Amino acid sequence: MSVAVALAAAWHVATHEVLAFTACALAVSILDDIVVDLLFVGLGARRRIGATPLPVAALDRGWMAIIIPAWDEAGVIGAMLRHLLHRLDYPHYRVFVGVYPNDPATRACVEQVADPRITVVLCARPGPTTKADCLNHLWRAAVAHEAAAGLRFKAIVLHDAEDVVDPRELDVFDAHLPRLAMVQLPVVPLVDATSRWIGGHYLDEFAEAHGKDVVVRGAIGAAVPSAGVACAIERTMLGVLAGPDNAPFDPASMTEDYEIGHRIAALGGRGELVRCRGVAGTIATREHFPATLDTAIRQKTRWLLGIALDGWDRIGWPPGVADRYMLLRDRKTIIAPLLVGAGYLAGAMVVIDAGVLRLVPAARHFAPLVPAGSLLAVVLTVNAAALGWRMGLRAAFTASIHGWREGVRAVPRTVVGNWINAVAAVRALRRYVRIRAGREAPRWDKTAHRFPGAVALGE
Repeated sequence: MSVAVALAAAWHVATHEVLAFTACALAVSILDDIVVDLLFVGLGARRRIGATPLPVAALDRGWMAIIIPAWDEAGVIGAMLRHLLHRLDYPHYRVFVGVYPNDPATRACVEQVADPRITVVLCARPGPTTKADCLNHLWRAAVAHEAAAGLRFKAIVLHDAEDVVDPRELDVFDAHLPRLAMVQLPVVPLVDATSRWIGGHYLDEFAEAHGKDVVVRGAIGAAVPSAGVACAIERTMLGVLAGPDNAPFDPASMTEDYEIGHRIAALGGRGELVRCRGVAGTIATREHFPATLDTAIRQKTRWLLGIALDGWDRIGWPPGVADRYMLLRDRKTIIAPLLVGAGYLAGAMVVIDAGVLRLVPAARHFAPLVPAGSLLAVVLTVNAAALGWRMGLRAAFTASIHGWREGVRAVPRTVVGNWINAVAAVRALRRYVRIRAGREAPRWDKTAHRFPGAVALGE
């Protein structure tokens, strides 16, 4: 046997093994996603999407405390607050903005808004601490305001400094609390014409996550995680979570928003993503997401680290089949992008193998990579059909919010999202190892935010 034939044979065998392993692993992952699709239809969750009418405003609407952590937000916080104060159609609310002593620019921007409904809360330590630490300062300021003003807030509403707040969101919160312990509104990324592919992949992910996945979680009785924005937590429940330290958010957590939904469920509280139709479409919070490759990877790294890795350590596996299944899906997100990357590698190896078979005549007598009627052929066929279904469904969710053009882009944009998620998964694993080894401490690793100059609230 010549050296060329031996090398071709080794490559052929390696290609078959990589293809078989990747195909089987991806089949499990894709079929898991289809289970959620079927639950979405079978449990009637589809009827709950966008069909709930806007509740009639109550005469005795409760007080709402809106808390906004702000580290290095001088570029957006002023515009965000002015828009919020101008647009919110609700009589009883107060805004608490957390700033840091070593960030005078952000503090000055907040103070320049000069509205009596805003309270500036100065954190005790220089920033950035963790976001949860800032949120705890805001919680304590809200409680102190209750005592000083002789009132009690009905809910604590979470927002970020770049959020475009819907005018009627507080009415939705008021209508569903305290029946629910936590109400999450959809988050809709704003279309960025300068970043159709990197920034655009967030359109697809959030359209499907907040149109289907989170809805299914609530429908099967699993804990609903908070998105950290457009989220209202019933005040009494948050007081219970605060405990004797008066700190409802764990400063050591990197994804305190995700965790608090699970902590509420552990106490018997129910969370739900609520979709209501307003005058301009679904009532939701809109915001710009990272538009560059570096910032998108940084953000995804933080999410994967906090949810799939650190969250595993901190939350564990609580009782209940629904919760465990959804947590397994959350933690799959650290592996799934790597499997997809392996799938791209397997595809490249198949193409190279085909070229080798052409260049080395003796290699044409090798057994086919995928024998007709073999188990591998069946798995690949199922994968192809399932992938087509998944791509079509994602495109449909994106199109339902952002129009058919973005729906069409959602299909090729999946490749961009997969690549970003794969790189982020590797970085998250590296950071996790450093943190577990004590070489890195949790920190507020935020990305720069943008607030739109001209806000379009329609969908």
